[in-house]
Amino acid sequence: MAEIGKDIAKAKTLLEEGKLVAIPTETVYGLAANALDVQAVTKIFKVKDRPYFDPLIVHVSDAGAIINYSVQVPAKAKLLIDLFWPGPLTVLLEKKGKIPDLVTSGLDRVGLRCPNHPLTRQLLKSLAFPLAAPSANPFGYISPTRPEHVNDQLGNKIEYILDGGECNVGIESTIIGFDNDQVIIYRVGGLSVEAIESVAGKVIINAPSAAHLNLPGQLLSHYAPRKPLVVGSIDKLLEKHFSNSIGVLTFQKKYHAEVIKKQIVLSTSGNLEEAAQKLFSAMREMDQSGVDLILAEEVPNVGLGRAINDRLRRASHK
Repeated sequence: MAEIGKDIAKAKTLLEEGKLVAIPTETVYGLAANALDVQAVTKIFKVKDRPYFDPLIVHVSDAGAIINYSVQVPAKAKLLIDLFWPGPLTVLLEKKGKIPDLVTSGLDRVGLRCPNHPLTRQLLKSLAFPLAAPSANPFGYISPTRPEHVNDQLGNKIEYILDGGECNVGIESTIIGFDNDQVIIYRVGGLSVEAIESVAGKVIINAPSAAHLNLPGQLLSHYAPRKPLVVGSIDKLLEKHFSNSIGVLTFQKKYHAEVIKKQIVLSTSGNLEEAAQKLFSAMREMDQSGVDLILAEEVPNVGLGRAINDRLRRASHK
C-alpha cells in the first residue's frame, strides 16, 4: 500500500521524478502528475484505467499562473477567477502549446483550477510545473474524499498520498467555459450556479452529452458504486423493489421498512453543504456494506443540491 503522510518535500521529489502522487483538495483527492510531462500524464490514464478521450484538469498555484498556460482570459473569466480562486471552479481557456494534447485529449482548451487546500497550494508553489490531477480513484468509481479511500483503491499502484484530511467540499469542481461573453456551465459542482450568476449574469447549463465528450466531466455514467443504485421517491421505490437487503441514502428524512438493512442520512438539519461533503463517503460506505441494492433520493435542486443530484443521476446511469 502507499505511504500516507504530510511530507510536501517528498511529494515534490516524486513528482519531479515523473511519478504520481495523490493530493488533497477541498473537493476530492486528485491523482497528480507533472502536467507538462507526457510520460507522467500517461501514467495517470493507465493507473486509473481512464479512457484517453477524457481530458484532465490542470491545477495551478494561483491566478497569476494562468498566463503561462492560456492564450487569453475573457473579462468574465478574470472576474470569476479573482473572486472564486482558490476554490472549486475550473475554467476552460484556450491553451498554449506547452500544455500537451494528451492532457486535453486534443481539445484546444484546457481546464485550469487553483485548489483551495493549504498543503496542495504549498506543493504547487514549490514546483516549476502545474499538476494534472483527476480524482484519485479507478475510472468511473466513487471519488475519494479521504486518504484511506485512495489507499483502498490505488494504494498498490502509487507510492505516496499527501494527507490533507477529509475534503471539506466533497464534490468535484464546477467547470465553466465561454462563448463570447456568455458563461456556460459544463459540469455543476462545488461552486453553485447561483454564486456564478450573482457575478456573471445568467448562465447556460449544458447537460452532459455525447456531443461534449471531449470536455472534462461529461460522461453520463460516472461516480458509481459497484452495487446498483436507483434514484427516485424512496416510498415508491420501497414498494417496487422486494430485495430483502436494501440500503437507503437520503437527504434529511429517515425511513422505516423491514427490508432496509442500512440507512444513511446526509444531513438531518437539511444542510446542502453538509450533504455534499458526506455524499461520496456515504456512497462508498453503502457499496462496502452487505446490501444488494442502494435506493437514493434527490435533494432540493438549488445551490450545491444541483451538483449532488447530478452525481446521483450519473451514479445510477447504466
